[in-house]
Amino acid sequence: MSNRTLISGGLVVTAADEIHADVLIEDGRIAALAAHGTAAAETWTADRTIDATGKYVIPGGVDAHTHMELPFGGTFASDDFDTGTRAAAWGGTTTIVDFAVQSMGHPLRDGLDAWHAKADGKCAIDYAFHMILSDVNESSLKEMDLLVEEGVTSFKLFMAYPGVFYSDDGQILRAMQRASVNGGLIMMHAENGIAIDVLVEQALARGETDPRYHGEVRKVLLEAEATHRAIQLARVADAPLYVVHVSAEEAVAELAAARDKGLNVFGETCPQYLFLSTDNLAEPGFEGAKYVCSTPLRPREHQAALWRGLRTNDLQVVSTDHCPFCFTGQKELGRGDFSKIPNGLPGVENRMDLLHQAVVDGHISRRRWIEIACATPARMFGLYPKKGTIAPGADADVVIYDPHVQQTLSVETQHMNVDYSAYEGKTVTGQVETVLSRGHVVIDRRTFTGRSGHGVYVPRSTCQYLT
Repeated sequence: MSNRTLISGGLVVTAADEIHADVLIEDGRIAALAAHGTAAAETWTADRTIDATGKYVIPGGVDAHTHMELPFGGTFASDDFDTGTRAAAWGGTTTIVDFAVQSMGHPLRDGLDAWHAKADGKCAIDYAFHMILSDVNESSLKEMDLLVEEGVTSFKLFMAYPGVFYSDDGQILRAMQRASVNGGLIMMHAENGIAIDVLVEQALARGETDPRYHGEVRKVLLEAEATHRAIQLARVADAPLYVVHVSAEEAVAELAAARDKGLNVFGETCPQYLFLSTDNLAEPGFEGAKYVCSTPLRPREHQAALWRGLRTNDLQVVSTDHCPFCFTGQKELGRGDFSKIPNGLPGVENRMDLLHQAVVDGHISRRRWIEIACATPARMFGLYPKKGTIAPGADADVVIYDPHVQQTLSVETQHMNVDYSAYEGKTVTGQVETVLSRGHVVIDRRTFTGRSGHGVYVPRSTCQYLT
């Protein structure tokens, strides 16, 4: 592999700037940028030159919310770290942050070791881990401190899924208090799972078993209530809070109100909430099962509030919550009982393209695209400026993006290990052409040239996004 690569003639787009510049890469890092055609750029020599004329040169995407090989509902997410990171690369994402899971009654370390074993030597791109806390007690609270020191600096808790991942308000408060001291960031699945379980039971008793009822029982108000409660607990603990997969207008309003008070409260949404809706959950037959995820898809009118939140920075990040289950044999586990449909959608390959379509549609600017998909997730989770930008010293995670090509998203052409596309038949403008991960070309003009094991584990610093 050559040591010096030159990317010439493209429009370099970061969260801060858009400049016609050449990018020099040396030994896996960005060495320099210079305006195209200037004397400085003319003096550069390289072993390989990539012509990016007419294209964007953007940082590799950072997807801060994936679930490769996650055990759920008696099955496993259909992408492992090999297939899932290859698909991410095809979609212009060069770093994922996945979730290691603590099992009830076991130390955090056991869960983290298990996820390291799943990922080690398998990944085509770089990766890091958050830690899911399933069992908050004195010993797991102490372990949080050790994990932060080792570079696992964020911890996810669930107000949903009683009996599986659920933590009560006292456990949540104790974890937040610990994070307030050790610098960790608490991530929250904000839905009132206790109330939702009552509504699930009542719906099934009425014979309401189809996939669409998954969306109806997981009420908007129960997302908003849990979001509000999480914010108040974080205020009591004096800890920052990151709310994952925000899907509803009322939940955005809770985040906006907190941020208006100057609180360190952050929100993430996902492409499925921006582009899909309860119309998909209601597709005839059992097709709606493909779209079962939690938080659930909402009525279409919520989309405007999510886009507005992304423009006003009341929502800071778009991640995928990539957690795919095949329709055949996995989603089908819930035939006759929507509560048994494995929750999750495929999307790690589609995020950068869908968000570029949002630029084309006028929802967000080009720089905001890079901010919510690359720079802010890197800053939020302690990876910046190594990841998330194109600047001297940064890892050479770079995407050559053709903003003019039209493509139709389909199961026929995707690389995720799942038997359907959540965006089947959707035409978008823009496509990833070439992808570099730490200077290595892993997608070369729409051909995969990477390998399992190229990706390395990246320890993280604490959140760099705090006010």
